[in-house]
Amino acid sequence: MTGHPAHWDRVYGEKQDVDTSWHQPVPVESLTMLDRLGVGPRDAVIDVGGGTSTLVDQLLARGHRDVTVLDVAPTALERTRGRLGERAAEVDWVVADVTAWRPTRRYDVWHDRAVLHFLTTQPRRAGYLRALRAALPEGGAVVVATFAEDGPDQCSGLPVVRYSGPALAALLGPDFAPVCVERVEHLTPWGAPQPFTWLAARRAGDPRRTT
Repeated sequence: MTGHPAHWDRVYGEKQDVDTSWHQPVPVESLTMLDRLGVGPRDAVIDVGGGTSTLVDQLLARGHRDVTVLDVAPTALERTRGRLGERAAEVDWVVADVTAWRPTRRYDVWHDRAVLHFLTTQPRRAGYLRALRAALPEGGAVVVATFAEDGPDQCSGLPVVRYSGPALAALLGPDFAPVCVERVEHLTPWGAPQPFTWLAARRAGDPRRTT
């Protein structure tokens, strides 16, 4: 997640994964979007707001050897490290608010499930986009998921911004060519539907991108 580090540390400290609305035993949509972008084990992936997501487990199982997980909540990352056990040493862990983060390297893939929609002010969105562009070279792939226009207007007690596919693409800017835009209903662990907008895109410069 991003922003409000004390809030997210408290959430992860008080709740088990199955008690959070965003929990997924297997991140099916994330993996599907990565497949549609042609992401493979040689690609360096950063999971922004990864928290306790099992995406890192799945990437390691697929043979990825350059995986970074960034989150503002140390408690979340410690839980994930504990779950991975010895394999945690194969992952780079970054505690940071992505809106103020300054990447020191480039990644082939930027993945964000449900961070961007927490950025309710223009300066915070600008900080996010600045980090994204600094981290992702031409030809790099991005997967972003936010609440859809008819999704919840808050999450974990915090307000969110809801996006349609075109609005999400417009926010990223013209240098990102959409490959796939989908509406997906996520079911919370207690069975409540939450509509999400998913966008997979490539930054201009890769001949594989779809226009």
